[in-house]
Amino acid sequence: MNQSRTFEPADESGTMALGAELAELFAGGGIVYLSGDLGAGKTTLVRGLLRALGFSGRVKSPSYGLIESYTIDGRDIHHLDLYRLGHGEEIAYLGLEDLLSQDSLLLVEWPERGEGWLPAPDWRVRIDDRAGGGRSITVQQTKESTQSA
Repeated sequence: MNQSRTFEPADESGTMALGAELAELFAGGGIVYLSGDLGAGKTTLVRGLLRALGFSGRVKSPSYGLIESYTIDGRDIHHLDLYRLGHGEEIAYLGLEDLLSQDSLLLVEWPERGEGWLPAPDWRVRIDDRAGGGRSITVQQTKESTQSA
C-alpha cells in the first residue's frame, strides 16, 4: 500500500494541529521519516504530536543529543535528529535496535543521513515551503497498516 495525503498549514499553529492529527494515525507505533529543510517545521510537527498524546514538558530538537525519548502512558516514543551524523554507519552506535519494540514510535528527522542503516519507514512525512507562504506537508504510508493516511 502506498497512500499519500498533502496538507497545507498556514503557520506554526497549523503545523502543531497537524501533528495532533497524526498522533492518531501513528498510535500503533512504527517508524516515521521526517524530511525537509532546516527550519521547515519537523520538530514543531513532533511537538504537536507529543502534546496530543499528553506530553506537557519541553519538546526540543534532538540536534545535539541525537535522541530525545519520551514515555507517555507506558508507550515509548523516540525522536531522532540525524543532521549531525557524518556517516550513516554512526547509527550503529546509537543503540537503535534497543529503541525498537512492537508498539514504540520512532520519529526520525534527516533520515537521508542514515540511508542504508535505518530500518524502512512505515510513513514518510515531507515538509516543503509553499510559494506565497505556509508549508506543504505530505504524509505517505509506505507499509501495509490497519490505519491509513
